[in-house]
Amino acid sequence: MRHCSVQVRGLLTRSELDRYNALMEVGAFLESQSRYDLSAIVQAEIDLLIQPAIERLKEKSRERDRKTQEFLEEQRRAEWEAQMRALDEE
Repeated sequence: MRHCSVQVRGLLTRSELDRYNALMEVGAFLESQSRYDLSAIVQAEIDLLIQPAIERLKEKSRERDRKTQEFLEEQRRAEWEAQMRALDEE
């Protein structure tokens, strides 16, 4: 069974996390019984279960990128204003 990343697990809701853990346990049992055909089905269910958390992680990344862009624009604006003030004082 393939675990999802710690970042994705951190964004699972409580019910999603409980279901994820239960499915991982079932999948591990099936693998220990060499029932790879069934464990593949369980893995597919896990992959579907974690999709909302992956989307939440992507949105957090996009939000971070937006905030970084805003910060950089504000920095450039402040530098430009400082340069303009310095020119006016000359």
